[in-house]
Amino acid sequence: MGRWGVTIVLVDRPSEEKRENIRQQLQGLLLVVVVAIALRWGVVEPRWIPSESMQPGLQPQDRVLVWKLGHRLGLSPNRNAVVVFRTPEVLAAAGYDPTAALIKRVVGVPGDVIGVHQGQLLRNGEPVTEPWVAESMDYELEALTVGEGQLLVLGDNRNASLDSHLWGLLGESAVVGTARWRYWPLADFGPIGAPAIS
Repeated sequence: MGRWGVTIVLVDRPSEEKRENIRQQLQGLLLVVVVAIALRWGVVEPRWIPSESMQPGLQPQDRVLVWKLGHRLGLSPNRNAVVVFRTPEVLAAAGYDPTAALIKRVVGVPGDVIGVHQGQLLRNGEPVTEPWVAESMDYELEALTVGEGQLLVLGDNRNASLDSHLWGLLGESAVVGTARWRYWPLADFGPIGAPAIS
């Protein structure tokens, strides 16, 4: 009997029920961890922009989400897609960090003939309109044909980008995925650049 005439009865849950509850919670947590790892490995992966090569659209330290599933399913990036890829062998051989991931825009897909003349990108002999590029290119690129399984990639900051105009065509097998969404800074939250169109 309590101080005011109230009887307090404490009922302790059986220890077996407690153990089952803890086991279910741990299973749920494990499932969340496994799903998160699977998503990062095969579907989407967060990345950050390491340099000024994609300015003005993407700034150094911007955070983006890279869609990996399309590449894993064997789909090729389209023209204008912004792709993340592993360091090409020619750059690694020259001392560039072989574990780094680079980000550039696809300007040529298999079958395209790409060149740069008088500051203008030419695709199959025609000038290409690129609203994401802030200035004309200050280099020439002799027309070359993009082969099967290859891409020609350029940074949007054309005159300050270590890209295909310097080291050649990119093998599609080096592509990690397509950058689709910027999530940081919050002021620039949203889809990246132009749609990936053929």
